[in-house]
Amino acid sequence: MPGDTVLYTKKEHIAFITLNRPEQDNIINQQLAQEMGEVCSLVNQDDDIYVVVITGAGDKVFCGGSEVNSNVAAAVAGIDRPVIAAINGDALGEGLELALSCDIRLTSDGARFGLPQVAAGTIPISGGTQRLPRLIGKGKALELIFTAETIDAEKALEIGLVSKVVPQEDLASEVETLAQNLVSKAPISLRFVKEAVNKGMDLTLEQGLRLEADLYLLLHTTGDRTEGIRAFLEKRPPKFKGK
Repeated sequence: MPGDTVLYTKKEHIAFITLNRPEQDNIINQQLAQEMGEVCSLVNQDDDIYVVVITGAGDKVFCGGSEVNSNVAAAVAGIDRPVIAAINGDALGEGLELALSCDIRLTSDGARFGLPQVAAGTIPISGGTQRLPRLIGKGKALELIFTAETIDAEKALEIGLVSKVVPQEDLASEVETLAQNLVSKAPISLRFVKEAVNKGMDLTLEQGLRLEADLYLLLHTTGDRTEGIRAFLEKRPPKFKGK
């Protein structure tokens, strides 16, 4: 269960997860890793949650790295609904790898990003060598990892590492606006889109198209699909229930 190092709340189908070690730059330790794993498992078992937001406590650091070889990024990547990273400050080392395991990244304008592991004689161990090139391309990813360079928020936006940069004081409202936008959509459709995209990246185009078609057909068996059609015909907003 969540505890001292991870805060967990729910509101209007949105789960909010906060890394809560601000005095230690929200660095992942064994307790935080364990609590994050438990929270991610709770999310996947709760049909009332449509969207997840992950952030760090304070206004300076999202996550400054890790003291242990943790499974936090893998646990977050295993969440089966959309996950938004609200990057409220520096995302470095495994902190950036955690952000990479989310689906959408919004950042405050003062945040910095980097994978400095090579400078310490090691390599990224929580997906950095795999997720970063898939996101920004092989060449730019190798440059960032090889050089252990730290980049600012505007550069992160330029290379496609994040999708939006906002002033620190506007980050929470921007993220909640985006989350509410997603919550208005059919939750099963959101999960299927995530599954199709993530699994499709490891398939041939033909296999990916087949997966897409299979998921599309499954949606026709849901009440949300029926509600979507009815709402369109009645010219009103749909009321999806995730069923």
